[in-house]
Amino acid sequence: MTLTKNRMVREIGRRTRLKNRDIQAMLETLMDVWTESLIAGERIELENLFVLESQWIDRGTSGGLLNGKPAPRYIRRLTLRTSKRLKQALNNS
Repeated sequence: MTLTKNRMVREIGRRTRLKNRDIQAMLETLMDVWTESLIAGERIELENLFVLESQWIDRGTSGGLLNGKPAPRYIRRLTLRTSKRLKQALNNS
């Protein structure tokens, strides 16, 4: 089963009794803030959950071809690292 945005909104509403439209607005704002932060090169760290960051990668002058054209030298890579606590919880389940 996949946890979609709509399922998150319903579940948060059920647990908190907040209005679904308020929860949806908060989630959309959170996604906007995270997107802007990652584009700006910042990292997102949620304690006991994960660290999410984007990094510039220099592929050098021989980056190969992409659709018959030279691939870009610099690319962005998004990395997600889980916390030790989350890893332990996943391994114990």
